[in-house]
Amino acid sequence: MKILLVIGAGSFIGGVARYLLTIFIQTRAAVVFPFGTLAVNVLGCFLMGLVFALIAKDGMSATWRPFLATGILGGFTTFSAFSLESVYMLQTNQYMQAMLYIGASVVLGLLATFAGMWLVKLV
Repeated sequence: MKILLVIGAGSFIGGVARYLLTIFIQTRAAVVFPFGTLAVNVLGCFLMGLVFALIAKDGMSATWRPFLATGILGGFTTFSAFSLESVYMLQTNQYMQAMLYIGASVVLGLLATFAGMWLVKLV
């Protein structure tokens, strides 16, 4: 039961952070493009790389791992919003924007995860 509360608390923190960061970025975007979701997902990938590299390097308690990875980062990143925005662009014939968004999300997400892991190795 304790682990469920830990994950739930992390999810709350991650979800609120995602909402605030997405709104912050999207309201400043000069064009209609889901920059907010893209930024949240890339940042989340980077942070996930950091967390898992730290786990591998120093170990982490049985409580901290699910709190950070499943809770905070699971609540922070949003594959469902990415999917919905991609489908919307495809349905509205915004094929170039959709392909750019899908490609950027996957490539930048992978690079960000590697960057997070690499950063931990430097320290």
